[in-house]
Amino acid sequence: MEMPRVAAALALALSLIFVSMAGQCSGQLQFGFYNGKCRDRNGFQRDVEDIVKQKVKARFSTDTTIVAALLRMQFHDCFVNSRTGWYPVQTGRRDGRVSSAQNVKLPSPSIPVPQAIAAFNSKRLSTIDMVYLLGGGHSVGVAHCGLFQNRLYDFKNTGNPDPTMNTTLLKTLQTLCPQNSNSNNSANLDQDPLKSSSVDKSFFEQIRLGNGILEVDQQLALDSNTRFSVARIAGSNDFSFQFGRAMIKLGAVDVKTGKDGEIRRRCAAVNSPSGNSGRNIFNIFG
Repeated sequence: MEMPRVAAALALALSLIFVSMAGQCSGQLQFGFYNGKCRDRNGFQRDVEDIVKQKVKARFSTDTTIVAALLRMQFHDCFVNSRTGWYPVQTGRRDGRVSSAQNVKLPSPSIPVPQAIAAFNSKRLSTIDMVYLLGGGHSVGVAHCGLFQNRLYDFKNTGNPDPTMNTTLLKTLQTLCPQNSNSNNSANLDQDPLKSSSVDKSFFEQIRLGNGILEVDQQLALDSNTRFSVARIAGSNDFSFQFGRAMIKLGAVDVKTGKDGEIRRRCAAVNSPSGNSGRNIFNIFG
């Protein structure tokens, strides 16, 4: 087990605070929000962050994809309508009272970079925040054929593949996703086989080589708004710090205060006095 990957998973999960005892907590973001506030059913004080650490360690030992899953949850939660803090920083973010797929309006894999910038700006996140968040979030995980097959055969109705894709990668992906096959195969978003499970700057190096899987990823390295930032990050030594900084800002997007939101009794479902609590797509810990 590689320690950087374990550390990344733990850092990601610390922000999520997946515990059933949160009913005694209230919701303002602050450092150490849960210190001394959460107790189990027997009245004993519990160390929330330690509980999360142990849960993630146990899951990571059998399933390294938890890193990508937690990153995805963080992005969905803060861009849509649920909860999370981030890294060992401010916690105490409330849940939304609605958990519905209809509320998920996230940028598509083919969104033009200027539109992606506008979407992030609407959440008070800068262009460089977007570059770190998209690139860092896509440094792990996979994409299924349906999300990029349009780039392989008839890109933008030209009858040809996307000319920005590395030709070696193109041939590999055409084998993986045959034309008109509806294949559900998948490809790593970071095409460096040694780093596809690590949250690091490798993704930025790969898209500069034409190895972006999603259209928006490849365009990050080509668009005039972002290509210089991509080049700088690919050659930098401070990716972890800067990505963490961007994730902290994401964790503070649309925080619910006053009477808005709730602290869920079960993270996977909204509270409901009628007992019909609804569902949440993500249930990381089973």
